[in-house]
Amino acid sequence: MIYDLTIPPSIKALKNLSSILEKGAAYADAKKVGADVLPNARLAIDQFPLSRQVQIACDTAKLGASRLSGVAAPSNEDNEKTMGELQARIASTIKYLESLNRDQFKEAATRTISNR
Repeated sequence: MIYDLTIPPSIKALKNLSSILEKGAAYADAKKVGADVLPNARLAIDQFPLSRQVQIACDTAKLGASRLSGVAAPSNEDNEKTMGELQARIASTIKYLESLNRDQFKEAATRTISNR
């Protein structure tokens, strides 16, 4: 049950994020905006840039799944600078989530999770 409440919604959210980035990249291309502009863009001055927000979204999904399943998550260097690199980060996270199965979450309700 915990698998169904976490993994499919996380995959769906990351696919939606990927689609949004595709539309943003297409818009930037049409307007002749530099490839590094959108990943560094912020909607508000006190907000992380888009690249960091994508990294956080991926980390939240994979690290939550890792802690619940007990399966180590892949690590990333957080050095994505282009929309293509952000898309690759999302794809890598989805691939990890899709590699997990329900059996790995059987003990999730009783698993002790602590800050590492």
